[in-house]
Amino acid sequence: MSKIVDARGLSCPQPVLLTLDEIKKGAENEIVVLVDTDTSKENVSRAAVSQGCSVKEIQPDGDGYKITVVRS
Repeated sequence: MSKIVDARGLSCPQPVLLTLDEIKKGAENEIVVLVDTDTSKENVSRAAVSQGCSVKEIQPDGDGYKITVVRS
């Protein structure tokens, strides 16, 4: 089961901070992050990789993106 982080409508660095909080909790192996800007998409992806996770996929989702992050 994945944890969903809904960061739509938030400006950076909030989406990154919410994602990093979930990664640090370590409860779920897969985290799905919802963002609505290209900047948030890039920053969340970069932050996840810097924490040793991998970005499994990035899909368009309405007006934004759905980023699937997996712990390595």
